[in-house]
Amino acid sequence: MKKTKIIFFGTPGFAVEPLKVINNNFDVLCVVTSPDKKSGRGLKINESEVKKFSSQNKIPIKQPYDLTNNDFIDEISSLCADMFIVVAYRKLPEEVFSIPELGTINLHASLLPDYRGAAPINWALINNEKITGVTTFFINERIDHGDIILKEEVMISDDDDFGSLYDKLSIIGSDVLLKTIKIVVSGKLVIHKQVETKNLNVAPKLNSINTKINWNDSTDKILGMIRGLSPIPGSWTMLKNGDNEIRLKILKASLINNDDVEELNIGKVLIIDEEIRIKAKNGTINCTKIQLENKKEMSVKDLLNGYKFHENSRVY
Repeated sequence: MKKTKIIFFGTPGFAVEPLKVINNNFDVLCVVTSPDKKSGRGLKINESEVKKFSSQNKIPIKQPYDLTNNDFIDEISSLCADMFIVVAYRKLPEEVFSIPELGTINLHASLLPDYRGAAPINWALINNEKITGVTTFFINERIDHGDIILKEEVMISDDDDFGSLYDKLSIIGSDVLLKTIKIVVSGKLVIHKQVETKNLNVAPKLNSINTKINWNDSTDKILGMIRGLSPIPGSWTMLKNGDNEIRLKILKASLINNDDVEELNIGKVLIIDEEIRIKAKNGTINCTKIQLENKKEMSVKDLLNGYKFHENSRVY
């Protein structure tokens, strides 16, 4: 039986496991991923995780800057793929997603239509959801609005942070994507329109504003933000320590029960029993892993071995 021919679009680590599964079961004609970027002090060239995997497995790679470029469109059209698969890639123009006969399928890390957008895993954790999942759907002209093929729910454990849930959803999503492709190829698929409701959550792109901790929020909301942004990009706050002010990321924390510091001002930093505790609106947060600006992440115990906090230290 002839293998289904696929062109795969993806960039970050989340897309590697799905690509691996697809490459083991179908004929991947090429991979389309983001152009290399220069970063760091030495402007080292950084390749996407999808490019690294593709290079190791001798899959042809394309890295267009402009997806509407006629030469690029002609090139991928000439490969005569049966379908395109998209996992964590930018928006495709209609002249691209309309090319394959069997359509262009996207794997999204939420239960659509909830958490449409660029950062669904982060926002599910930030909002303290107990259940999330993955969805496969046919891409159309509106981002994350296409007809749904399959969904699968995934429980969020109390110990999950962005890193662990990211890995979990990538693996589960790979299996759902494999089932999806087989269904589409068989012609036995049943698609479902996305049902719009009034209270849908969204998952906007993360930035320096929506990743900053507001210490006037509830402790639940603060802890959700810390989990949802750890290990990257990291929830952050400003630390005023004596005459110094420095940006501080909090990567792991817990709630202090039986809080007996109600009279302290919000944002007050306390060093107690080799712990960094911060007063919030309705409780105290115990920080266990943090990262000072331009430093590596470290445990609080290691930090306190070499960093001294002023008695009037506070965050804001």
